[in-house]
Amino acid sequence: MSVIRPAAVAGMFYPGEPGRLARDIRHLIEEAQPVAIRPKALIVPHAGYIYSGPVAASAYALLKPLRDVIRRVVLLGPVHRVWVRGLALPSADGFETPLGTIPLNQAAMDAILGLPQVEQNAEAHAWEHSLEVQLPFLQSVLGDFTLVPLAVGGASPMEVAEVLVTLWGGEETLILVSSDLSHYLAYASAQETDRGTVEHILGLREDLRSEQACGAAAINGLLLAARRKGLAAHLLDLRNSGDTAGDKSQVVGYAAVAFDEAEAYVH
Repeated sequence: MSVIRPAAVAGMFYPGEPGRLARDIRHLIEEAQPVAIRPKALIVPHAGYIYSGPVAASAYALLKPLRDVIRRVVLLGPVHRVWVRGLALPSADGFETPLGTIPLNQAAMDAILGLPQVEQNAEAHAWEHSLEVQLPFLQSVLGDFTLVPLAVGGASPMEVAEVLVTLWGGEETLILVSSDLSHYLAYASAQETDRGTVEHILGLREDLRSEQACGAAAINGLLLAARRKGLAAHLLDLRNSGDTAGDKSQVVGYAAVAFDEAEAYVH
C-alpha cells in the first residue's frame, strides 16, 4: 500500500481550495517578468504566498517552456521543526497537495540513501512547510514529474554538494533550493543585509550563515556544486515582506535566483 504524505499547511501558507489555488498561482506566474534563462537550479522563497509568492513566481515562470522536459525535481529545504544532522528523506511514496499527488522518485532516493549524511526521517517531513509550499507551483508549471524531497539540517556544503552531484542528471533534472533570507529586521537593514547575501550567492561563495538565509546549508551546497559544474547565477527578484505585504517594521527577505550553464545565458 502506498504511503502518502498529506498536505500539512494548505489553507495556511497557501489556499487549500484547489480552484482558488490554481487561479492564484496562474495569476502570480502571469505577472512575472519573462527572462531568457534555461535553469538547471533555482533558489526560491517559502513564506506564505501573500508574502513571497510574487518573488517565487519569477523563478517558476522560467519553467513553463520546460514543461515537458523536466521530469525529476530534487527539492531541498531547511528543517523548521525537527532537527536532522545531515539530509533527511521521507518514508513515503508520494506528496499530496490540493492539486493532486506527486510521486517520489524511489530509484533516486535509493541512490543516495547509502551516503552517510542521508537518513530517512518521516517526522522531519511531516510538518515541514519549506518543501510543501513549492509543490503547487511545480504542479502548475510542469507536466508529469517525480520528486526527491530532502529536509536539510546541519549538513556541510560538501555533504550537500555530494548529494546534488549524485543526482545531477541532465536536462530532465531540476535542482530546487527553498530558502528565505533575513528574518525580522527593519526594512532598511533587511535590504542591506539581503543585498550582501545575494552578492555571496551570485559569486558562488558557499559561506552563508543561517542568519543570512534559513536555507543556508542547502544553498551553500548548491553553490559548491554549481561552481564545480560551471554554472552561473542570475538574480531574478529581491524583495521582502515590506514590499509585498505592507508592514515595514519587521520584514523577511526573499530572493529568486536561477543557475544555468555560464555560456548558455542569453543577455
